[in-house]
Amino acid sequence: MDQRKLESIDPGPGVTRVKKLSEYYPSLRGTVGDTDVFVLEGGEPGGCALIIGGAHPNEPAGYVTARIIVEHFSVRKGKLIVIPRANSSAFTHTQPLEAMPGKVEFTYNGKRMIVTVGSRLTNPIHQWPDPRMYKAAGVQVLSGSEQRNLNRAYPGNAKGTLTEKVAYAIMQLIRTEKPCISIDLHEASPEYTTVNAVVAHDRALDIAVEAVMMLQLEGIEISVERSPKTFRGLSHREWGDRSDTLAFLLEVANPSQGRLRGRTSEELVITGLDKYYLRAAKAGRLNVPYGENGLPLTLRVWRHLRTITTIIDTFNLYSEESSIVLEGPIEQPF
Repeated sequence: MDQRKLESIDPGPGVTRVKKLSEYYPSLRGTVGDTDVFVLEGGEPGGCALIIGGAHPNEPAGYVTARIIVEHFSVRKGKLIVIPRANSSAFTHTQPLEAMPGKVEFTYNGKRMIVTVGSRLTNPIHQWPDPRMYKAAGVQVLSGSEQRNLNRAYPGNAKGTLTEKVAYAIMQLIRTEKPCISIDLHEASPEYTTVNAVVAHDRALDIAVEAVMMLQLEGIEISVERSPKTFRGLSHREWGDRSDTLAFLLEVANPSQGRLRGRTSEELVITGLDKYYLRAAKAGRLNVPYGENGLPLTLRVWRHLRTITTIIDTFNLYSEESSIVLEGPIEQPF
């Protein structure tokens, strides 16, 4: 029951409005699918960007990054819309049989925060039963439990399941607010093929490539992946296909998600240090650099923040009238 008591998010001075997702789809009002939408507006007119965290709450760096932007950042030009807990239902339980800690403590810019670590999927008490099979975007056949995966539910369905209604509301937000850029924040296991990467829709690919080149020049190991046209239901595909936004998804490496880990603990979530991953790295079995410092949450959040700001800065080079200028602390991980 304690898992359902979510910590408060304290809006920083840069937040000008706090809305609800149900403002874009009223049928969500009063349900666990409704969630906070934070708006940061600058003094100068410009473009709009959307940042989404918490689509998969067992990937805490996405939620923490979005929350840090809300609590510590401001906008000098343009507008930023941030949804830290996109799938709020999935925060209310942990992944079955994974022994995940429900909450961890994290400090950023001198401020301590409690971070709820949830599940990849919507809580089954809010959406049940799972079908035997599920068709993402009405096309791609997946396991039935994936019907509770927000990042397989786009473009959503106004008359569908709770997860599909949340996806539909987010699509309505994109169509209403017309963000130039939309970024979905995720994590993946260190042995996964698409990790430490920017996944970009076809129309966003040029900006992604240039941003990644700039990050590589800073010494940040990162790659670009083109959004597969046949992998349906995902944000980077459906947002870009069904709106004018430039859609990106960011992946950083998180050992607490991986299948090679040992004990799942609060320490592992925070430090990302695991003796079995050290052995796997020495055996050449991982797709990311991994050493005695592990992959701490500070590093994963820093990577997300640097990638977000670099993507936006790259976009600004070609769209001065629609530019977005952010200001905020980006702490070095070491």
